[in-house]
Amino acid sequence: MHLKRRGKEDDDEAGCFAPRVAATMFGCVGCFWVLLSSALVAVCTFGFISPAWIVTEQLRTDNLHHGHRHKKESVSFGLLWHCSESPDHTYRCYRTFGGLGKFAEIASTSWQTSAALCSGGCALLAVGSLLAVVGVFLPGGGCERRFCALAGYTQMAAVFIMAAGLLVYPLGLNSSLVRSFCGDSHVYDAGECRMGWGYMLAVVGVMLTLFLPFFAKYAPKEQASPTPLPALL
Repeated sequence: MHLKRRGKEDDDEAGCFAPRVAATMFGCVGCFWVLLSSALVAVCTFGFISPAWIVTEQLRTDNLHHGHRHKKESVSFGLLWHCSESPDHTYRCYRTFGGLGKFAEIASTSWQTSAALCSGGCALLAVGSLLAVVGVFLPGGGCERRFCALAGYTQMAAVFIMAAGLLVYPLGLNSSLVRSFCGDSHVYDAGECRMGWGYMLAVVGVMLTLFLPFFAKYAPKEQASPTPLPALL
């Protein structure tokens, strides 16, 4: 009596929901991939909605009874929010550069493009993270490989879209709004302003996201016959 060994082709033909006696333990690479994907979704989202993409300090003059007092006031703004320091040393933020139903109020066309790319890429990254979670919980086999490969594709596309949004953003530094805060600013030159922690956080998040597609290649629990990343068929 001859027993046929179940191979990769049999798993692919059986489909995702075929019964099998396969180990469903979580792989170390898969778990790390899911945790990193979820963390980077949070980092990129927080960076994109941050109001501290460009930061500057303005000199404010207070009229007093015995003269004038000059004081520096911190001002920062991003794609959707504008924050300024109030006299009581607290920050007040206003949704002046966009928001729900006010996309046309974003300062420049370049920033509108950057907002669309960054938000779209971040949403795609969240979809890739969700696919990674589903793939890790699947039993080893063809279905798991397909989910991991699809998640890798999605995360790779998200990287390029978000990176394009970050590169487009400095093109709007020559707008009249930015010049009113930053003086003689030009494309890729912030003038008297400086790039804030929000923009830097978004850049770091996108750079780390570059590693996610590589983890997707080794996330499946069965690595008997390595396949190129990603291989959907």
